[in-house]
Amino acid sequence: MKISKKDVEHVAQLARLHLEEEEKELYTRQLNSILNYMEKLGELDTGDVEPTAHVLPIKNVFREDRVEQSMDIEEVLRNAPDREEGFFKVPKIIED
Repeated sequence: MKISKKDVEHVAQLARLHLEEEEKELYTRQLNSILNYMEKLGELDTGDVEPTAHVLPIKNVFREDRVEQSMDIEEVLRNAPDREEGFFKVPKIIED
């Protein structure tokens, strides 16, 4: 797979990023370099390598999810500059 400058422009547009022409060219080169390296890694024979998900043989221990009493909604919203129906109201930042 090869990344084109048009691909970089498309992703930048989706992320709402303005990139200068030099940045587009730089990112195109860098992404292609990364993909070339990944292709080399894909050629490695890993048949004798045991799959691992973690370097150390440990497991995460999570607490049980449970609902606990928290702050009162009025107390939380007391200092909010604007609120509506029990929620923080913030200015719109993304246009339709």
